[in-house]
Amino acid sequence: MSGADGGAVRTPRRVLGQPRWFVTLFLTDMWERFSFFGMHAILVLFAVAAPQDGGLGLPRTQALALFGAYIGVVFIAAMPGGWVGDRILGERRAVLTGGVVIALGHFTMLVPAPAATYAGLALIACGTGLLKPNMLALLGRFFGPGRSAEREATMSVFYVSIQLSALVAPLVTGFLGETVDWHLGFGAAGAGMTLGVLQFARGSRSFGDAGREPGQPATRDEARRAGRRAATAVAVVAALVAADVASGAFSLMHVVAAMGLLTLVAPVLCFLGLRRDPGLGAEERARVTSFGWVLAATALFWMYVIQASSLLSLFAKRSTDRDLGGFELPASWFQSATPLFILLVAPVAAWLWARSGGRVPLPGKLALGLALAAAAMAVMSGASAFAGGGALVSPLWLIAVFFLLACGEVVLAPVGLSASVDIAPSSFAGRTMGLYWMCSAFGAGIGSQIVHLVDVLPQPLYFLLLALAGAAAAVALLLARRGLAERLAGGTRRTGQAPAQVPQAASAA
Repeated sequence: MSGADGGAVRTPRRVLGQPRWFVTLFLTDMWERFSFFGMHAILVLFAVAAPQDGGLGLPRTQALALFGAYIGVVFIAAMPGGWVGDRILGERRAVLTGGVVIALGHFTMLVPAPAATYAGLALIACGTGLLKPNMLALLGRFFGPGRSAEREATMSVFYVSIQLSALVAPLVTGFLGETVDWHLGFGAAGAGMTLGVLQFARGSRSFGDAGREPGQPATRDEARRAGRRAATAVAVVAALVAADVASGAFSLMHVVAAMGLLTLVAPVLCFLGLRRDPGLGAEERARVTSFGWVLAATALFWMYVIQASSLLSLFAKRSTDRDLGGFELPASWFQSATPLFILLVAPVAAWLWARSGGRVPLPGKLALGLALAAAAMAVMSGASAFAGGGALVSPLWLIAVFFLLACGEVVLAPVGLSASVDIAPSSFAGRTMGLYWMCSAFGAGIGSQIVHLVDVLPQPLYFLLLALAGAAAAVALLLARRGLAERLAGGTRRTGQAPAQVPQAASAA
């Protein structure tokens, strides 16, 4: 059996019925998700908490904008992170380096100072941008040509597996943060990432040659040119910040606004740049162009996810009856509802996608995911209407919202990730996956900006407008599903061959 780079790969040893490579990747992503969702659960609550309570003391809209900008930068970093994996480090070293940087970021946030908080967030964003696209590109290398349905099913199982940590993380970091000390919650997330790094370093020996070397190694001139561009970008940012400070008008919100603008502009520029890359053939370029529909649906869905992790956290804190037999549930614990429902629903989705064998077109799956998200926003509109005048509503409202969002995520996210692997040749795998996450950043950027509307619109109307936008997008995808599915498939159906974008490294069977 040939590896991804032409070397021989031994038949993988199995652990609990799964290949050793799968177990290593799943555990690494599980711990990375523990740190990611642990941060999600408490960041907004920490940002709005008063300084005497250990928080940053930000107004609501500023805290929501900070959260959205942070998430957007996390996703934007996936594009340069994917390039580094493709051209410089190879996917394995990129994942390992990214995990180390994430852990350092969380441990930096142990220091009870605003400057340490912002420095830690920057480190976590950089590390996640390096780890995430290369982790998923590495997973895709273990499936050969013509195995898209099997890859989708495996990614659904992978998605289920990592939800275990997403379920536990808010319970751990939320309890520590809300009842003991915010910084202990951040430290717990760092400890989880450290465990993920250690087991990845040990388990990567089972990968054979997969991801060992860059798929398309950069020449010395290309590496120098990229280094000069990165240095120029850092210098420009430093100069702008210095000028802002010197003027006496510097504000954290200036940085947040700039990051929000970056999340809106960078994904579009990177998509156009990838589409014009001379390494793509005419047919591949046409497929990348059609992939824009997938990216747009992903961006819209992540706009809804940002609402769940930010505005809904504050709704849980201020407008939800959290009393349970005399014990007040931490507001952050509601963030565990989504992974819990994913654990229950995703095995069914994995079975359905594997059984369908590709008969359900990708645009139809995307439309269903967006329709479910739109339904969640419609329910949230009703919940906020009943919470008018300071009334506390039943937690079942939020539970229903998180259930619908979980169903939408199970339908939309794994098939979008799998499509990202299918779109480009193996030498573009990291960048294509990075583009997928950057369009998630686009959605996060939009989400971080539209939350300002809650200060001028009644919340029931705000959520209703979000629901209508999702429903309209779902209808558009359904109307375009046949032609779009053909264009995404490219010449595959004409030749009767599956696209050979992902070289085979090892067998999952």
